[in-house]
Amino acid sequence: MTTPPPRASPGYSKTITPQMDSPSPNPDKSPIPAAPPTVSPGAPRFPPPSLQQDQIPSPSVRNPTMLSPANGVKTGSPIPHLSTPPGPPVFTSPVRPAAVPFRTSPATPQPVAFSSGSSLPTSSPPHFSNGSVEQQQPLPSAIEESLPDGESPCVLFSAHKVLKHKKQANVPSLGFGVLVSPGKETLPGPQVIQRDPHRCINCGAYSNVYCNILIGSGQWQCVICRNLNGSEGEYIASSKEELCNFPELSSPLVDFIQTGNKRPSFVPVTDSRTSAPVVLVIDECLDEPHLQHLQSSLHAFVDSLSPTSRIGIILYGRTVSVYDFSEDSIASADVIPGGTSPTQETLKALIYGTGIYLSPMHASKEVAHQIFSSLRPYKLNVPEASRDRCLGAAVEVALAIIQGPSADMSRGVVKRPGGNSRIIVCAGGPNTYGPGSVPHSYTHPNYPHKEKTAMKWMERLGREAHQHNTVVDILCAGTCPVRVPVLQPLAKASGGVLVLHDDFGEAFGVNLQRASARAAGSHGLLEIRCSDDILVTQVVGPGEEAHIDTHETFKNDISLCLQMLSVEETQCFSISMENKRDIKSDYVYFQFAIQYSNVYQADIARVITIKLPTVDSVSAYLQSVHDEVAAVLIAKRTLLRAKNFSDAIDMRTTIDERIKDIGLKFGSLVPKSKLYQFPKEISLLPELLFHLRRGPLLGSIVGHEDERSVLRNLFLNASFDLSLRMVAPRCLMHREGGTFEELPAYDLAMQSDTAVVLDHGTDVFIWLGAELAADEGRSAAALAACRTLAEELTELRFPAPRILAFKEGSSQARYFVSRLIPAHKDPPYEQEARFPQLRTLTMEQRTKLKSSFIHFDDPSFCEWIRSLKVMPPEPS
Repeated sequence: MTTPPPRASPGYSKTITPQMDSPSPNPDKSPIPAAPPTVSPGAPRFPPPSLQQDQIPSPSVRNPTMLSPANGVKTGSPIPHLSTPPGPPVFTSPVRPAAVPFRTSPATPQPVAFSSGSSLPTSSPPHFSNGSVEQQQPLPSAIEESLPDGESPCVLFSAHKVLKHKKQANVPSLGFGVLVSPGKETLPGPQVIQRDPHRCINCGAYSNVYCNILIGSGQWQCVICRNLNGSEGEYIASSKEELCNFPELSSPLVDFIQTGNKRPSFVPVTDSRTSAPVVLVIDECLDEPHLQHLQSSLHAFVDSLSPTSRIGIILYGRTVSVYDFSEDSIASADVIPGGTSPTQETLKALIYGTGIYLSPMHASKEVAHQIFSSLRPYKLNVPEASRDRCLGAAVEVALAIIQGPSADMSRGVVKRPGGNSRIIVCAGGPNTYGPGSVPHSYTHPNYPHKEKTAMKWMERLGREAHQHNTVVDILCAGTCPVRVPVLQPLAKASGGVLVLHDDFGEAFGVNLQRASARAAGSHGLLEIRCSDDILVTQVVGPGEEAHIDTHETFKNDISLCLQMLSVEETQCFSISMENKRDIKSDYVYFQFAIQYSNVYQADIARVITIKLPTVDSVSAYLQSVHDEVAAVLIAKRTLLRAKNFSDAIDMRTTIDERIKDIGLKFGSLVPKSKLYQFPKEISLLPELLFHLRRGPLLGSIVGHEDERSVLRNLFLNASFDLSLRMVAPRCLMHREGGTFEELPAYDLAMQSDTAVVLDHGTDVFIWLGAELAADEGRSAAALAACRTLAEELTELRFPAPRILAFKEGSSQARYFVSRLIPAHKDPPYEQEARFPQLRTLTMEQRTKLKSSFIHFDDPSFCEWIRSLKVMPPEPS
């Protein structure tokens, strides 16, 4: 877990300077939403439900063989530098100390540096009564200083410390938990070990950097259950320094390459014969304007693919057309009826025929361009929502050709593809024909039943896709409702994502490219083990509980095991925890083990072990809280229960109750007042939650329930960075010279002589003040700089946000205004305290700013928190 950055001082300003010829900083990473666990109906108001805990099997112990990435084995998903239409500019963003009363940018986890000559850190030496005369070697403090408690680039805890007393620790309004990103890339990457790990014979935990080692016998003590285990002599050493040659004993994050008997002489393979294919499933019922945009996006998509990428193309309307790449000069397709699921005979005739339906780009790029150019608009005079679309049957055919041998057998090669295959559906309307379909009209007398039946069918199809290591992404565009409740189960059950777009233009094209380029592992399992004093109470993320019996291998394995729907860099699991009892030890331990097959066909076991100190002092605990991580954990728990708009309204009340309860339990009564002072140690938290309750996730900004449903599912599985942006927007004001000043997301930023960029995760808004817009030259320069910044901020984010630019006073400006905290009604001293940039304005500028606001009833942050009988915390 990373240490939170120091709180900003109001005496400085944060500036971002675009430099066009410099390398780009790390962009935001994106989520792959999938089905989260459900909440049991008997759950209390704040505490999450309990999960049954299951276990996983263990590999056998093997001799150590060191293997580094330089030797040819890659352990993570590659990060492609994408070419998007238009390509985002690249520049660095040096940042100075911020003039904001709270952090608005995510704290990016940094890897821990380790010295190769360091000694092994251990916990307190145990007392062994096994007759041994071996001595536990004490460790120097230098190595312990190089391993800060709770640090790992893949793990973010809501606090650096754990309260010892159960009653204090288990206050549900604040809670304790961790965000785990199983596939997150780390720089530098983790050390790679080409052997099986040592695991505790009692609980199944892995040996790690915090284990006590008896160097005379090579025995190691498990940090989870305290059991003493053998190492088959591997950990026998003449001195403790020798143990540092074992990466798992010197780093909290390691990747094991599981070789085993099933894969002797493992060599990673990345050629086109084993690369996972991408099959495009395209709606052919589009009107001409939409089709023209779609064709442009498809042409750009093909041009962005590598020569070894394999692609398939399917169109669907009343029939399913599967395009054949064996024809070099014309667009040729085999046509299958779409009214029913294709029969086994039909599929067998297709996949064992002479046609080539999956082909590498180097052999079929021109054919793909010809296919896209041959598409024609819908000709019949039928409303968009009433056109027959057999989306379900088309996805079934796509699954069949991915599994079928025709493309590879024609070249005499049959191999297992690396990673997950992808089906990307380009949809312009609902599935209204064939399997999984719903009636054209909501007024159909049996619509609710047919919709429920269609949802179950789609979920079954999604699970079938997942079983065959295929992810289904559904990219929707246009003005015709696509019936999100029917399509969402297909994407979720397969580990994919459903995204809505205004049209098939730029944002759609970018997402098409980024969807196909996401490197995904498969067969993923996440094991969670904690010290016996800690209980996992809830997990939210792209997976489901796995029921695996390991008691024959491990005597007392009480780990929680989750099956991951896919393993991608930008996924995140939100894990809530509680104290089982009062903690007597000085430290508690957490171990997260991720087993999966990566895109290079390597079987990986990533093991992350974390040690957190325990404290009696509530103040010391609160000082260790990471406000932003705590806010994201609370938001995910809250959104899990906000399944519709009515639930969302109820959850706003829940947020209010949380703030009141935190003030009551951790704050103090203000003298001569009935208000409780919110604890100053977590002063950022209430403002983040205020953004949550009035933003698109819980507020009334999003008009249609389909949009809210899509945002909710994206958020529940989003990475920490994207989740934080979806909760609380980031506000950047353009300054002369092309720099940007980061400011709190308050409406006081709407100053008529400036331009402002507001990054709200799935949307980025560029607002041009009226005075600036009147100056054509300055306005054009500011707009260009803002667009450059917006594209750089979201360079590899998936889904790619829509970027909207508008002028002050325009109808679209309401999107921008509604996401800012309305602080213009607050007294001047509070405005200056929370928005220090106001102090730089002249009296005339402040008067003009004040007169520009239109009165409405939304409370400011200070008004809201005082209405809860809580005194707002002072800005840091």
